[in-house]
Amino acid sequence: MGLFWTKAGNLYGTTYKGGGGCSNGGCGTVFELTPSGSGWTEKVLYSFQGGSDGGFPYAGLVFDQSGNLYGATLYDGSGQGGTVFELTPSNGGWTFNLLYSLSSFQGPYNSLVFDAVGNLYGTAAQDDGAGLVFELTPGSGGWTYTTLHNFTDGYDGGLPLGSPLVDASGNVYGTALNGGTDSVGTVWEATP
Repeated sequence: MGLFWTKAGNLYGTTYKGGGGCSNGGCGTVFELTPSGSGWTEKVLYSFQGGSDGGFPYAGLVFDQSGNLYGATLYDGSGQGGTVFELTPSNGGWTFNLLYSLSSFQGPYNSLVFDAVGNLYGTAAQDDGAGLVFELTPGSGGWTYTTLHNFTDGYDGGLPLGSPLVDASGNVYGTALNGGTDSVGTVWEATP
């Protein structure tokens, strides 16, 4: 639900609820705010339907170098664990592309991140306090999903809710809310 500010001065973000899909207040949206005279003009880029597209985008957004938006939802999708999606600019609007449907988890609570070669990384929580860190690699047939680590909610931590960081060597870093030697969380590293 964080905001992303572009060099052109536009703001992009997500709403956890609202939009035209789902009942009881909507399944969330992706929006753009453009400076306009004395205020801002809002444009909804996508309204989640709570089906295979996912629902309830809690995480923020990230742009690639071509101007496409990437994000994630907490719930729904074919695996019921949220989705990772892309929105591409098209004829004055935006086209939704499903990249991957997560299962057995809640989708990312925080923004995905890119590495230098275009792979996407994220974290996901699990109801039992564990969770995982994952990588999505683009290819000619779509995106390939890889679990980098399954947390146990033990010494390695649990509930990795923050955005990961990736260094120039491809090492992935992050934090976990639970677990560790003092049961107050961990700072972790996943190496290739």
